[in-house]
Amino acid sequence: MGISIAVCSGKGGTGKTTISANMGVSLAQFGKNVIIIDSDIEMGNIELILGLEGVYKTLHDVLAGDVDVSEAIYDGPGGVKVVPAGISLDSLRKADPDKLEDVINVLKEAEILIIDAPAGLGRSVLTAISSAQEVLLVVNPEISSMSDALKTKIVANKLGAHILGTVLNRATSDSTDLTVMEIESILETPILAVVPDDPEVKHSSAFGVPVVIKSPNAPAAVAIKKLAADLIGEEYIVPVEEKPSFVNKLISGLFGK
Repeated sequence: MGISIAVCSGKGGTGKTTISANMGVSLAQFGKNVIIIDSDIEMGNIELILGLEGVYKTLHDVLAGDVDVSEAIYDGPGGVKVVPAGISLDSLRKADPDKLEDVINVLKEAEILIIDAPAGLGRSVLTAISSAQEVLLVVNPEISSMSDALKTKIVANKLGAHILGTVLNRATSDSTDLTVMEIESILETPILAVVPDDPEVKHSSAFGVPVVIKSPNAPAAVAIKKLAADLIGEEYIVPVEEKPSFVNKLISGLFGK
């Protein structure tokens, strides 16, 4: 059994699923056996972000008891394996959330299992957190995001989950944004990565291709690849052509106003 990581945010719209998808692809590119499960039963969309085609059997069908989970695992970009939640309302009606924990436990046979949790603190989120060995928080540099992430952290602690750390996503040099030190002070967890607000992320998503594949030199892609390397104890050496000078300035600004 490998490591399982629940990626949570509390607040919707933080870019959590984008982080989950690109982190999973990056880990697979490092040679790891990675499965991503989209545990957002109601509003899952990771198959769109990863550009999966021919998705006929999904987590919905597994939770309905119609298919085995092995039939709902698809080959994704970069060698990552994916269990999409499903986007059909008809299949959603038949899905039994009580079976989610059992499905996650089966998938833990992977070297690395990434559980892309829904936003909020609903039933599926609690299942994702309690089933995982580690919890990774994804936040934006704003107070509302901190408030929801803090609630998620408190719940995770009550469930006995270990908080791996926090990813600061869509970071900018705006003076109104919270700094890394302020975020670490509020959440009392380390910032593992600062992913800048990068237009290439939106551009890549429009094509259904992860930014780490479509635009590997983009600042956000470089930050996510470095995060993936850190998670497995490897060093990611950024090629010279991948070093955007403004990223260093951005990170420096975030550590103090």
